[in-house]
Amino acid sequence: MEKGAEEKFWTVLRLRKASLCVLIVRYAKRTDDHQWLLQHKDVTDFDSRRHLAMMMFPELKEDYEDLHEMLIDRSQLLAESFEYIVHAESDTLHVGLFMEFKNEEATGPGVLREWFFLVTQAIFDPQNALFVACPSDRRRFYPNPASKVDPMHLDYFTFSGRVIALALMHKVQVGIVFDRVFFLQLAGMHISLEDIRDADPCLYSSCKQILQMDPEFIDSDALGLTFVREVEELGSIKVVELCPGGKGIVVNSKNREKYVNLLIQHHFVTSISDPVSRFARGFSDILNPGEQKLFFRSLELEDLDWMLYGSESAICVEDWKAHTEYSSYKETDPQISWFWEVLLSHKNIPGES
Repeated sequence: MEKGAEEKFWTVLRLRKASLCVLIVRYAKRTDDHQWLLQHKDVTDFDSRRHLAMMMFPELKEDYEDLHEMLIDRSQLLAESFEYIVHAESDTLHVGLFMEFKNEEATGPGVLREWFFLVTQAIFDPQNALFVACPSDRRRFYPNPASKVDPMHLDYFTFSGRVIALALMHKVQVGIVFDRVFFLQLAGMHISLEDIRDADPCLYSSCKQILQMDPEFIDSDALGLTFVREVEELGSIKVVELCPGGKGIVVNSKNREKYVNLLIQHHFVTSISDPVSRFARGFSDILNPGEQKLFFRSLELEDLDWMLYGSESAICVEDWKAHTEYSSYKETDPQISWFWEVLLSHKNIPGES
């Protein structure tokens, strides 16, 4: 290949980004190799990245006889959903879900969307101790290091991974988003100091101060820090060494960067490695084989936010109407006309992607 040809190629694609994205959405197929595109997010936009990522899921079946059927009691929503999802063979979940609530007649896509929303809210409810909400954004979550108080917590993380993957496969928004530290771990990527800003603002601020302190001050051992971390377990404080012999290593101006890095890795990687691994396994059960890390690496965090939560900006009803496809109805049918009249009478409608 001519020297510099590859860079010229990507430069041309960046200049033709809008056209390329239209072609991706219109013509990309599941049988194509998309990795070369997925590794260059600067030549794609949200719609094209979502399109490529969604093709990593199996195709949903339209035949109701093949769907994985669930009959759920609302009063036992989380426990019964767990039994139906975590004990199912992954192949049976690939074809799609059919959902009914006990003693209720309603079925169909609307009931399935409601179930996805309700069960996800239950999974991420802080009272269930599986996930922790970020202080600055209560929509964002990462695995709770203290979740191991429940002996079944790892099975519930497998269940959680399956539910989120199924929601994405069914294109249902569930009202939660992942914190960056969780997203990066699922993508198999390194977590830096800037990545923890939302998950733990206090730890972020403390680490920044340590890195910015005057070298002479920190070398005086005025902080009294060593390479250890205090962890609360079942109401008691446990001291954990961040590296072998950490209790005897004093933090100074030469090793403070290493200390901060080890502190971050222990807090957001080591302490939740098992829950993250089990969530990833559950998520992978729904994806096509071997594509879990590629799925997350192919997206920006903001892309996944849109897919799981949607947009908070108002929807343009006229644009919605112009791009609506009808099944069993025509645009001129009275029911359809009434539907649009009602929507147009409301100026602000909460947004979805």
